[in-house]
Amino acid sequence: NKFSGVFASVRGSAGTSLLCGPPHVSVVKSSDGSSVSTFDLPKTALMGISPLNNILVTWQPYTKTQDSPQGEANLRLFDLQSGRLVKALYQKKVDSWCPSWSDDEKICVRSVNNELHFYENNDFDSIANKLHMQKVSDFALSPGGQPSKVAVYVPGSKGAPSFVRLYQYPNLGGPTAALANKSFFKADKVTMQWNKKASAVLVTASTEVDKTGASYYGEQTLHYLAVNGETALVQLAKNGPIYDVAWSPSSSEFCVVYGFMPAKATVFNLKCDPVFDFGTGPRNAAYYSPQGHILVLAGFGNLRGQMEVWDVKKYKQVSKPQAPDATHFSWCPDGEHIVTATCAPRLRVGNGYKIWHYTGSVLHRFEVASGSELYEVRWQPFPDGSFPERPIKYQAAPSELGTTQAPPTQAYRPPALRHLPATASSKLHEDEPPQDLRPGVSGERSLSKTALKNQRKREAKKAAKQVK
Repeated sequence: NKFSGVFASVRGSAGTSLLCGPPHVSVVKSSDGSSVSTFDLPKTALMGISPLNNILVTWQPYTKTQDSPQGEANLRLFDLQSGRLVKALYQKKVDSWCPSWSDDEKICVRSVNNELHFYENNDFDSIANKLHMQKVSDFALSPGGQPSKVAVYVPGSKGAPSFVRLYQYPNLGGPTAALANKSFFKADKVTMQWNKKASAVLVTASTEVDKTGASYYGEQTLHYLAVNGETALVQLAKNGPIYDVAWSPSSSEFCVVYGFMPAKATVFNLKCDPVFDFGTGPRNAAYYSPQGHILVLAGFGNLRGQMEVWDVKKYKQVSKPQAPDATHFSWCPDGEHIVTATCAPRLRVGNGYKIWHYTGSVLHRFEVASGSELYEVRWQPFPDGSFPERPIKYQAAPSELGTTQAPPTQAYRPPALRHLPATASSKLHEDEPPQDLRPGVSGERSLSKTALKNQRKREAKKAAKQVK
């Protein structure tokens, strides 16, 4: 169906979907398309479902009228099954508009005027607890069940540093309530990522402007906080932007893609020591399989769509397929298959999707008709543990569509020189090979943080000399 306006969909975790198109928001069962409930909300712009599918949340832009000078409540919470309005609240800013629930829905948190309001058991008529800090800008609730933990970010002002603190609910008050505290400068905004076990948080701090003039993307630093109180600045071996940070599902390590192109990718342990360096390459994203046994390093967006599939336990490359013009990547819950897609509005031509086996074989291809657009592709969700880890294969899975392994490339030679013997040519940069940094594996000890810092300084001097 075509609507004269915005059309959107959100899939729940257990077979429910939301369909939004003026003037209604509809809840349907994914299995047969039957309607659960319908809401007359013509101005809805954003929506979501709580983890156990009990609460529907909708948000519309905050507006004032002559009849209502204070404006109307624009954040609404409904009982998903009955359609009853549970609570109507004011949420003027779109940032952090959606309340955050613990996986068991026993705790719900929302940000209100420099405070965090905590609700228990979906009772939104009374605030069970508050965390008040001056100028709270952002927060991240831990995954999993109880006890819930929350990471809070407060930006710096008047020469004071920014900081992130970790708390465990309901112990939110007092000078010793914080589980961990990390302060830092050079932060206009942060991204906070909990690991699956809720034992540590990675904080990517970003500035909008790089005062050194080295990057258009500002400056980024990566910080580590653990609930046991340990904190650290993650030392990166190459200058440049941080493109992506991904936790392993095991919660015991994380991968960082960083540095000026060609970018480096490194796996770190919980001590923030480098474990394996994948060298340099055209990449800007990292994706762990749901079981955590495979890691895909990819270069999408303004890169050519090269994917490097790695066996994380052996640190051995499995395949190197290419998905040009891809705007979306996601793992199937079985840890065996991948979907890449070209979607609008990022790209409005050549829309479609491919289903891959991680060994590089294309198993299915779908292209939309000319003049049509594809907006989103999602796997059907399954509970954690539905698919056990399987042994990794290195031979390409059989497919009628074949593989898209990247062919070896040669340096460009002008036509006038092609009849002459090939000579060694100077490159703009030398590609760095992968390096195993685990002690005793390569016969060398991994570099200390001080050595990494000195190495980074030497590389910066070398780069500056080359530019000069």
